[in-house]
Amino acid sequence: MPELTEWENFYVIVGSAAGALIGLQFVVLTLIADLPGSRDDTRAGGAFATPSVVHFGAVLLLSAILSAPWHETRPVTLILGLAGFLGIIYTFVVIRRMRTQTAYQPVFEDWLFHVLLPFVAYLVLGASDFVLRYQVRLALFMVGGAALLMLFVGIHNAWDAITYHVFIRRRRQGETEPKR
Repeated sequence: MPELTEWENFYVIVGSAAGALIGLQFVVLTLIADLPGSRDDTRAGGAFATPSVVHFGAVLLLSAILSAPWHETRPVTLILGLAGFLGIIYTFVVIRRMRTQTAYQPVFEDWLFHVLLPFVAYLVLGASDFVLRYQVRLALFMVGGAALLMLFVGIHNAWDAITYHVFIRRRRQGETEPKR
């Protein structure tokens, strides 16, 4: 697909950023692993931390797929459609996790960045499957937009989780420790 050659630098940059952010997420989680936690905190991690890694992973996967030397569009359309569909299903998993965890009460911003925006990104990705059959250029912009949206959602969510742990949980931990 010669149309993809124009996107090569885009996916090198976006894919590299996603890969680096996955690694950084692991480093941060390792650094805060010593904070005391509960079973509810583990559930909250599944609702609020894991999706960031999933979104970064999706961007990395998209970058790899769209950087491959495809000779026709059919395999690409199937992969994009499947990725979009699986992302939509995963969004419903996140909704269930957010509702069942009790460590943190989600606010509008959480629903926006953990549910609505990822749902839109995966919906656009899935729709690009159909558009790619008729309008390759438009579909490639849809995929690029979905990838960027997932990348920025992941960045926001990772930052939000880290600031919560550093400023809220550590402060609470300090308040409950006995004074010397």
